[in-house]
Amino acid sequence: MHHFIYPTKTAWISSGSSHIDGTSYRDQNFGKDEIIELKKDFWNLSFDYPTRILIDFKGTEFTNLSQSIHTGEIPTNAKFNLRLYEAEGNQELSNEYKLVAFPLSQSWDEGLGKFGDRPKVTNGTSWENRNNYPGSTEATWSNASGTPAYGGSNLTVSHSVQSFSNESPDVNVEITDMVNGWLNEQYGNYGLLLRFSGSQETDSTTFGHLKFFSRNTNTIYSPKLEVKWDDHIACSGSNTGSLLPLSMSGLVDNYIYPKHFKYSYKEDEKVKFRFGARKRYIQKTFSTSVQTVTGSFIPEGSGSYSILDIATGETIVPFSAYTSMSCDTEGNYFIQWLNGFQPDRIYKILLKLKYGDGQEHIIDDDFEFKVVR
Repeated sequence: MHHFIYPTKTAWISSGSSHIDGTSYRDQNFGKDEIIELKKDFWNLSFDYPTRILIDFKGTEFTNLSQSIHTGEIPTNAKFNLRLYEAEGNQELSNEYKLVAFPLSQSWDEGLGKFGDRPKVTNGTSWENRNNYPGSTEATWSNASGTPAYGGSNLTVSHSVQSFSNESPDVNVEITDMVNGWLNEQYGNYGLLLRFSGSQETDSTTFGHLKFFSRNTNTIYSPKLEVKWDDHIACSGSNTGSLLPLSMSGLVDNYIYPKHFKYSYKEDEKVKFRFGARKRYIQKTFSTSVQTVTGSFIPEGSGSYSILDIATGETIVPFSAYTSMSCDTEGNYFIQWLNGFQPDRIYKILLKLKYGDGQEHIIDDDFEFKVVR
């Protein structure tokens, strides 16, 4: 199972100032930008200042996640990954660099500002402040340097790192320890901070102007917390009832087809997608007795699934160790929670069969469905 939780707050903060008019960005808020920027700014061939990204997943969906783990619906060994998607326009990017995520140790407000606002908006978080609203006193970060507070001696989780080497800037970093820290209330859940790692944030040899979609984007590429766990029921033993195993020798043409498939599902459904299996071509036989038809199932470890967004071709659920097909006495199936899918979009299911002779066959037979509100 791959399940998704979307952030309740995103923002980026800057420690620099405008090279045009000298306007300081240190108290400016960029919480409503559709793009969040992680960059190192250079001026006159010298390093000038860095920016950072703040993300918070605290909300109803995170509370539901905690409850699902408490009830055992999601196992305690589930994995968590932070996902951010590159927006067009990344520049001056070094071939190799590292990004690091830290848990924040203070609360902050997303704010109302955008980078292009003139006069600038200071409502909400910035490099210097956790929040700053008219008529109230500025709430500064506790660090003496006036930067966002993260890590600290009271935090048992320090950071998660993703290294990049001549590859897409999309962020896909495991933050399981950090999320477990939030769930177990080892420290307050205030979200996380993303920055260049260590000295790379301020050196003159690492370059990068990374642009990612924020939660305010009008695309499907919002940041998200990806939850992964193996929920499949083994396709073996009594689970298969009277079904017969499909031949996976690689010498038989197999046919997989959907069962009880609907065109649309509600966004809050947990759907059991079922599939039947048989040989594509069945040899004719002649008999004077009544014949019964026994269905088949894809053997354990030989079937998995993936889900794509039709309009963009983006893989929403990838083939992975967490997408093995399950089986019961009626045949193969998998369960997918749809409350992490974008509504009013059409998705396609792909199936993959692994054969004993080493070949893998991707089945793309337009198994499509729509998620509706």
